[in-house]
Amino acid sequence: MIFTSDTAEALRAAVALVNSAEQPDTLETLDDYEGFLAEYPYTGRLDRDAAELRSLRDLRPRLRGMLLAPRDEMVAHVNAALADVTLTPRLTRHDAADWHLHAVADDHPLAERILVETAMALIDVIRADEGSRLDVCADADCQAIALDLSRNRSKRYCSTTCANRNAVAAYRARRASL
Repeated sequence: MIFTSDTAEALRAAVALVNSAEQPDTLETLDDYEGFLAEYPYTGRLDRDAAELRSLRDLRPRLRGMLLAPRDEMVAHVNAALADVTLTPRLTRHDAADWHLHAVADDHPLAERILVETAMALIDVIRADEGSRLDVCADADCQAIALDLSRNRSKRYCSTTCANRNAVAAYRARRASL
């Protein structure tokens, strides 16, 4: 395992949130938001209203900048995110998750908690010098983020859809050159 489970989950959730902005936008309605929460459950305060949805949508560009920044710039993004909130770090465990760190109180707005969780996860990325595990999808027509948590660093695409599209194109190109 490259990162602890809470770090990997925070990265997955942040990447999914950022990628929801790609066309077609998959975080436009409260039903979309409920689907995001079903896949990436968060503890603590959840308003589940239009204002909270809007705050998540507004957070996406900032998270994208954090996730794709070169290492030294990533540090600046992380420090800025941590300076923007009142931190109340504590170890906790809940549901199926073993002991892990929550850096802000559970009653803080969800967008703020996601921002801080992402910053905390990126601390691990920075310290391990593993920023290359976050990159833009290798599909020429896609700008989504690809998160590579594989052992052999083989993930290049953001989704199975992009990977399959490129595999089919490569196959067709090989067949055409015969």
